[in-house]
Amino acid sequence: MAFVSDIRALEASLAHRTAAAAKGLAQRISDRRMYRRTVRELQALDARELADLGLSRSMIPAVAHEAVYGKN
Repeated sequence: MAFVSDIRALEASLAHRTAAAAKGLAQRISDRRMYRRTVRELQALDARELADLGLSRSMIPAVAHEAVYGKN
């Protein structure tokens, strides 16, 4: 009986890890989409609008990264 319990525990653990991996992957895909969208929207601004925000074009990737992923 212990053998059957061990197999079920292993199957449950594998299912849990697989679900967690799928959830993590979905989150990374969502974050990447948000990053690209943020970069596109900032790149669409003209120089004056960027200056009003206190940004230069070279700062766009870093600002978008911080907005989506937070400070590292």
